[in-house]
Amino acid sequence: MDFGIVLQTDPPARDLVRLMKAAEDQGFRYGWTFDSCVLWQEPFVIYSQILAATSSMIVGPMVTSPATRDWSVMASTFATLNDMYGNRTVCGIGRGDSAHRVVGMPPSTLVTVRDCMHVVKELAEGREVLLRDKPVQIPWIRNGRLEMWMAGYGPKALKTVGEHADGFILQCADPAIARWTIGSVREAARAAGRDPAGITICLAAPAYVGDDLAHQREQLRWFGGMVGNHVADLVARYGDSGPVPRELTDYIRERQGYDYSHHGRAGNPSTEFVPDEIVDRFCLLGPSSAHVERLEELASLGVDQFSLYLMHDQREETLKRYGSEVINR
Repeated sequence: MDFGIVLQTDPPARDLVRLMKAAEDQGFRYGWTFDSCVLWQEPFVIYSQILAATSSMIVGPMVTSPATRDWSVMASTFATLNDMYGNRTVCGIGRGDSAHRVVGMPPSTLVTVRDCMHVVKELAEGREVLLRDKPVQIPWIRNGRLEMWMAGYGPKALKTVGEHADGFILQCADPAIARWTIGSVREAARAAGRDPAGITICLAAPAYVGDDLAHQREQLRWFGGMVGNHVADLVARYGDSGPVPRELTDYIRERQGYDYSHHGRAGNPSTEFVPDEIVDRFCLLGPSSAHVERLEELASLGVDQFSLYLMHDQREETLKRYGSEVINR
């Protein structure tokens, strides 16, 4: 299994670059960031610094969206970074949550996500593609490569992943949800005539190594609120007795809205509705042995990469202990 870290691009950017370099030194192969340009600093500017400071780390957004960036600019940005640093980027993409809602936009449609993945990949790899009914090609690209990994939870999103994406991002470490979503993606891939094994499976969730479970839960409760934003959309679309597993839908009944000014941060007051059970299932807590046990279960389900959200008060300690007690044990 590969490992990655996920960070917010809070200032100063040099701290993020330092953490990414430290993560590579501990054996992490992927460095991801949030992508909400109003809430945090611009990630694509910082990616150049991360790539310069590391030797092999692959970097990208978890996740960007089709509506906040022009597709040709997105493709050219990835292609430029790849040309400078040797095809070391990956594009995580979704319908858009925080990046959209804080500027008054709804999430993109799945058709738009699908079309964006196709256009950006084709352009970034140097091929001609139709963009707004006009043939477009970036002429200077040679041997470009860009994988498009799509995030999603609902049945239609998972079908889109299986039919069109290079990778699947599930932002949740619950084995039951992982089993259902991975199975749905692979079934869709088979139905579309694709090799299911060719789709990289990436799970992302907060991880906190330590012994004080009560404190860890309070530090990571924000994640259940973040996931709840997407689940609320699914319940509105399918109802709470639809095809989405009850492991996802039951816990949001007490949800009363969400304040994006605290998005992805410990102590988020909008996440008090999230019960301890959800924190324990969606995140990785406790001593490193408990993390290893859960990761082995996830690997048995076909997970290729686990990426740690490190938004809590012991992120550097957890980073070091993952390196010594999980990755290189």
